[in-house]
This record gives sequence, C-alpha cells and structure tokens, in this order.
Amino acid sequence: MIRTFLFDMGNVLAFFSHDKMCEQMGGLCGRSRAEIQNLLIESGIQWEYERGRLSPAEFHSWFEQTVGQSVDIQALLTAGSDIFELNSTIIPVLDALKSQGYRLVLLSNTCVSHFEFIWNEFEVLQRFDDYVTSYTAGAIKPEPAIFQCALEKIQCAPEEAFYTDDIVEYISQARLLGMQAEVFTDTETLISQLARREIVV
Repeated sequence: MIRTFLFDMGNVLAFFSHDKMCEQMGGLCGRSRAEIQNLLIESGIQWEYERGRLSPAEFHSWFEQTVGQSVDIQALLTAGSDIFELNSTIIPVLDALKSQGYRLVLLSNTCVSHFEFIWNEFEVLQRFDDYVTSYTAGAIKPEPAIFQCALEKIQCAPEEAFYTDDIVEYISQARLLGMQAEVFTDTETLISQLARREIVV
C-alpha cells in the first residue's frame, strides 16, 4: 500500500538546461558558456549553492568577484533560473493522486533561486504537501542526510512511499532505504509504473 509519493523536480516536474543557464549568465559579463560552466559547474560552486552554503546574496557576491565586474543581482538570478520548462503532462497525474488522498512530497537537489522561480512561474509546487530540498537539508542527493529528511517528511513507513527521479543512482539509494522507487523517463511510463501497483491516474 502506498501512502506518499515523492517527486524529483528537475527533469520530472520541469525540464531544465544547465547549458542555457551558463550561456545566459555569461551574457551578463561577456563570458562564454564554456567559461561560466567551468567557473560554476566544474568548480563545484553550483553544488555548494544547492547545499545551501551560499545565500543568493553570497552567490551574487561570488559571481561578481569571480568575473571581475558588477552584475545586477536580479538579472543574475533570472539568468540562472529562467532555464525551466514545465512538464505539463505531469500535472494531471499530480492532481489525480491528490484527489485520491495521497500525500505529495518534493525531493529535489535545487537552490533557493531555482525553487522560487518555479514556484512563481508555474503552478506545480503548490500541489505538494511538503518539500525536501537540498538547500534546506544541507545535503544533495545521494548523500544520506537529504534522504533522512525525506523519511521524516513522508509520514509513513518507507515501503509505503513511492519515489520517482530521472537519476538512476538516486533511485538505487531510495530502494536501499526501503522505498518503492522507479526511474522517471516520461509521464506515460510513470503512469504504467503506477498501474502495475493498481494505482490509476
């Protein structure tokens, strides 16, 4: 019996592009996409931001110091966050699960600016009952701490929770903790995975 559903955000609820993020941020300071990718992604700073070790203001300060010029903070946050496209096919699934009384919990590696952008841009996160984000947990998947936060939020036994994510490694970790979990490839496949568990959406 499933009581709670956990959903990843990136490439499940909304598709995103790190290439677009780096290109847009580079456009603010005359740097190439590859240069920003090296400064932001390859250096690990993005993951520190997603662990919550940098606030948006601190991230902005780091960026200005790194590129050696002033950049408007709102322009920077927009350039780094306007990279998402809603997976509109997932909305009817969420609504069907909610109408059947299931609990919905977000489990996502994300930074505060990405979370807030999606909250304000799309009406998808508002459907959830609770949120486990890397920036509030202080850890990113597949680190144990974020999954421990998820176990506290599901309000049921691990085997009564179903988790879907596009990253195989994260699904493996959830299964080790006793959750039912399936790799997300597309909404149609997810619907089939639920049907096999006698859940019709």
